[in-house]
Amino acid sequence: MNKYEIAVWVFMLAAFLGFELIRRVSPLLHTPLMSLTNAISAIAVVGAILITGAQDATPLSKVLGFIAVVASTTNLVSGYLITDRMLKMFKKRGEKK
Repeated sequence: MNKYEIAVWVFMLAAFLGFELIRRVSPLLHTPLMSLTNAISAIAVVGAILITGAQDATPLSKVLGFIAVVASTTNLVSGYLITDRMLKMFKKRGEKK
């Protein structure tokens, strides 16, 4: 097996494992899980910025890096907004900040 076949194999196993783990999460734990995926998205933003800003980056990697930055940032902001909205559901009606 070459390194690309191994990488595809690891990706498929990680995708299957991730799907199975998330599918079995109790609804009570969805908010912490959402916050965790937001943290992973933040790491993806940093990685995409590093790839896009590399000195020897090709035009293709710059375009794909820019798309990755935009997509990850959108996911990050949306995830935090949804998490905030979900947490507000647990507050009592008269409770203020």
